[in-house]
Amino acid sequence: MVHDHVVGGLRGRFRFALGVFALAGLLAAASSSALAQATAYPSKPIRFVVPYTPGGSTSAVARIVGEKLSQAWGQPVIIDNRPGGNTVIGAELVARSIPDGHTILFVTTTHITTGVLMRKLPFDSIKDFTPVTSFVSTELVLEVHPTVPANTLAEFVRLAKSKPGELNFGTVGTGGITHLAGEYFNLIAGIKTTHVPYKGTAPMLTDLLGGQLQFTFDTPISSLQHIKAGKLRALAVTGDSRLPNLPDIPTFAEAGLPDYRLSAWMGVFAPAGLPREITAKLGTEIARILAMPDVKERLAALGSQPLIMSPDQFSDLVREDFAKYQRIVREARISIEQ
Repeated sequence: MVHDHVVGGLRGRFRFALGVFALAGLLAAASSSALAQATAYPSKPIRFVVPYTPGGSTSAVARIVGEKLSQAWGQPVIIDNRPGGNTVIGAELVARSIPDGHTILFVTTTHITTGVLMRKLPFDSIKDFTPVTSFVSTELVLEVHPTVPANTLAEFVRLAKSKPGELNFGTVGTGGITHLAGEYFNLIAGIKTTHVPYKGTAPMLTDLLGGQLQFTFDTPISSLQHIKAGKLRALAVTGDSRLPNLPDIPTFAEAGLPDYRLSAWMGVFAPAGLPREITAKLGTEIARILAMPDVKERLAALGSQPLIMSPDQFSDLVREDFAKYQRIVREARISIEQ
């Protein structure tokens, strides 16, 4: 005679086995669905949301990559400029989009610095996005007005230490990468200089060229012509290597400050939850485009260099930079909110 508890046990094990098989079937179906989705991607136009005004270097790079991506995949790539709110407007649009790879954010390091500086964002700069890949790296150049009595980085640091608070550095706005570069310089070099924010590169450079400012950190594309003409003096480059168009200018490490390293990057983020298969497909294609000789040449003309990273590598870079800028903001007591 079979007892009820034995029958119940058999039924329980049977139901458990059915559950395992059902879960396995669901996982297999989900995996199959993800692969099919990746294979069909892209199935419609791709929108590059660029949270800056048209005509800038970010839009220029977005168009270069967008053209090649459209040619490769046979789908239009639309450059959608959504400036405002220190990149917040464009980033929010992407954060709230469907994570299918057809709406992605083409943004710079400002995406991270904004997340560090602004506490009342309508999204989380890390958790609400899927890092896909980086595009390019742009080093900054420490530039001084020719009247500044310093021909090397070491001489400039000595000058700044002898005149605490008297040297002014201009930036394109509070909290931006040029501002953080200057404050980071203060921290690493043990100096005190005064920040003067502007609403854009043009007015800042006008005052620097006129001698109202003593120095700045700027991108090569903005100031290369002035350096070549002798109207500004370049002292050091913020990245790991010298720039091809400024081969005589040392890096900070070469000039005596090995702990100073800072680069601005451009990269692609999708909404959180983008399937890994689509993330990998998009990242791989962008890497292939960045390796093209004509693309490298066009990027070099903009003062940028390809920065090819896997999604995991880019995710690590984003988190490392977030921690670095948190430290700078905390120690320099920077705030862009009341």
